Amino acid sequence: AGADLVFPEALRDEAEFAAFRKAIDVPLLANMTEFGTSPNLTAAQLEDLGYNLVIWPVSSLRAAMGAVDELFATLHAEGTQASLVERMQTRARLYDLVDYASYNEFDQQLFNFEIPGRES
Repeated sequence: AGADLVFPEALRDEAEFAAFRKAIDVPLLANMTEFGTSPNLTAAQLEDLGYNLVIWPVSSLRAAMGAVDELFATLHAEGTQASLVERMQTRARLYDLVDYASYNEFDQQLFNFEIPGRES
């Protein structure tokens, strides 16, 4: 029993990150969240400071919700999403990202059957 790593909370600058690393000899996690106490350090900076793992726990949600907020404001103001389409993820990129072809092939294998007495 024990901790796999230590998560120091709300360090205020690189000096505090370095001091924490120097003080203990266990794996360390850095939490890079926007609008918090800690500066937004890069993964390379944190690695140089001796941190073993870095997370950005809310960054994708904040970026996505910013885009949603912009979309709704645009729809309200313009009545269409047309001015944003060039910045949106394409269907092809979405399908590539989620490996849609493999999922669809798998799905076809599961549900490729006929019900007796029913025409296709």
